Amino acid sequence: MSTLMRAMALTALLAAAPFLVARSGMAAEGDKAERTISVSASGTVSAEPNVAYISTGVVTEGDTAKDALARNNTAMTKVIDGLKSAGIAAKDIQTTTLHVEPRYTPGRDGRPSTVNGYRVINQVRLTVRDVKRLGDLLDTAIVLGANQVNSISFDVEDAEKLKDEARKQAVANARRRAELYAAAAGVQLGNVLSISESVSEGRPMPAARATMVAATPIEAGSHTLVVEVHVSYAIR
Repeated sequence: MSTLMRAMALTALLAAAPFLVARSGMAAEGDKAERTISVSASGTVSAEPNVAYISTGVVTEGDTAKDALARNNTAMTKVIDGLKSAGIAAKDIQTTTLHVEPRYTPGRDGRPSTVNGYRVINQVRLTVRDVKRLGDLLDTAIVLGANQVNSISFDVEDAEKLKDEARKQAVANARRRAELYAAAAGVQLGNVLSISESVSEGRPMPAARATMVAATPIEAGSHTLVVEVHVSYAIR
C-alpha cells in the first residue's frame, strides 16, 4: 500500500472514532432503561335510570297526500298538546320523522302497480324525566291517538359523576394489583409513569324490584358504567 493510501485510511479512521464513541454511549444509556410494572384494572358503578326516551307517533292514510297529511296534522297536534298538558315540557318533545309515501295496489296480469292513496308518518322523541310516570304517559299518548310506539330506552343523567367514582375504583384496584406484583417480585413500587383509560356502558341489567307503573308495566332495570385503566409504575 502506498504512503498516500495509508494516510487516507488513517484519516478516515480518526474521523469515525467520535461516532463509535457516541454509539457506545447510547448503548450504555439503553442498558439503563427504566424498569416498569404495567397493570390494567377496572371500576364499576351502577345506578337506576332517571330519564327515559320514547319514540312514538301517528300514522294516517288518505286518498290524496293532502288528505293524509291533514288527518295526520290534526291527530299529531292532539297528541302533542295532550302530552304537554300531561307535564312533558316543549323542549322534551322533538320531531324525528315526517314521511309521506304513496300506497299501492299490486298490478295483475302484467299491469303495473297503481297508487291508491297516501300514508303519512309523523314521529316524535319524548324525553321523560320522571321514569315512574312512564307507563302513565304511554297510556296517555295512545289514548290521545298515537298508534305507533317504536322504542323505549333509559339513561342516567350526570353519568360523568358516576364515571368519576368508577375511575377512583379502577385506580385503587390498579395500585393494589401493582403492589402485589412488586411484592411477589421482591421490588418496590415507584411513581406512576402513565395512565390511560377506556369507558364502556354495560347493557341494562334487570333491577331486583321491577318498576310497575299504571296499566302498562315498565322495567327500567339498572345502568352500568365500567372504566378500565392502564397504569405503568416505575420500579425502585
